[in-house]
This record gives sequence, structure tokens and C-alpha cells, in this order.
Amino acid sequence: MASKENYLVGIFDDEDVLLHAVENIRDKGVKIKEVYSPFPVHGLDEALGYRRTRLPIAAFLFGMTGTITALSTQIWMLGFDWPMIIGGKNFFSIPPFIPVTFEFTVLLSAFGMAGTFLVVSDMKPYKWPRMYDNRSTDDKHVMAIDLGANKISKEEIRQILKSNGASEVNEKSF
Repeated sequence: MASKENYLVGIFDDEDVLLHAVENIRDKGVKIKEVYSPFPVHGLDEALGYRRTRLPIAAFLFGMTGTITALSTQIWMLGFDWPMIIGGKNFFSIPPFIPVTFEFTVLLSAFGMAGTFLVVSDMKPYKWPRMYDNRSTDDKHVMAIDLGANKISKEEIRQILKSNGASEVNEKSF
């Protein structure tokens, strides 16, 4: 049987208090697992130390794959496999290929980014998300701290959370 993971969950009422608490708590050496908020908080990802995402690179690569696939397929089909003279145009006339190429580029970019989002977010159809506190979807900001990843004791972390403005500190096990 897998061991249970224990978390301390700090509940915050205000996003400014949360933002300053994240900075202060990280300065004291506490590793924060995640922060959940009912709305985006400007500057929170920098305060948590997240790096800039590489998703635009993936979107560009998916788009280029769509462009290359569409152009090569059309050139092969209309130029080599089944060449037909349509309206007096030559076989490698690029302007008629542009609408199909654009649409296929957008299609592969959209499907690729949706798939990438699901993989990166670890969202599987059989996996349920962990809810540290149900109020994180309404009006409270929730900070989850994994007790197993920190060398500081549970009571010290509880005091640090309280001193940085947490209205409640709860313990949660999964």
C-alpha cells in the first residue's frame, strides 16, 4: 500500500497577502507545492519561481508540421501522383494551395496544443484532481505545502503560515 502524502493547507482571504506570504515563506526555506486561486493573481508565478513556459515553441513546431504536411501532400498529389491541368495552371502553382495550407496549419496547431496541454497538466480521463480546499474555487486562495518535501517541522510551518496572514491552516492527507 502506498504511503499517504501529508500537506499543510494555508487559506488566505486576500491576493496581496497571499503574494507577500509566498515570497516570505519561500525566503524562509519552505518548499511550496502549489497555490490555488479562484482568479489569476498577477505576479504569483514569478513569486513561486516558475520558469517561462515553452508552449509557444511547441505551438510553432505543430504549426510548421501542418504547413509542411499540407504543402508536401498537395504538391505530391497534384504534381506527381495525379497531375492535371486545371484552368491552364501549371502543376506547382502555389496560390491555390494557400487556403488548404493555412487551414491545416491551424488544425494541427490546435490539436497539438490541446494534446500538449492535457499531457503537461497530467489530465487523464481516469484521474481525479486533488482538492485541498473546496473554497479555492469560490473566494479563498489556498497554499499547499508538502510536509514530506520540507525539512522544517509541521508546527514551524504552521506558525510561518499564520504569521504571514493565513486565516486558517489545515492538515490534509491523500
